[in-house]
Amino acid sequence: MPQLTSAHKDKLMADLHVMIADAEELLRVTADQASGNAAEVRGRIQGRLQQARTELAQLQGAAVAQVKAAGHAADEFVHENPWKSVGVAAGIGLVIGLLIGRR
Repeated sequence: MPQLTSAHKDKLMADLHVMIADAEELLRVTADQASGNAAEVRGRIQGRLQQARTELAQLQGAAVAQVKAAGHAADEFVHENPWKSVGVAAGIGLVIGLLIGRR
């Protein structure tokens, strides 16, 4: 399974928020239907939407925690190895400069 990039994850989160909002709107629009079967289905959907909202909030919290942990790890590495960090940054800058200069 390919790794999701940050942009893909952000898009997925946004799409899930839109889907939940659309489902809630659908439930509001069909609220006046008195059929027992419709009320049962509406109740199940509302339960699943609440569960989806909860899981989405947990996923967002986990993603934020991972980003913070990665930031702290990078900060620690740079503070412990300043010259390595400068060397790596200079090397990356050189490679990018060479690639841009070839065009």
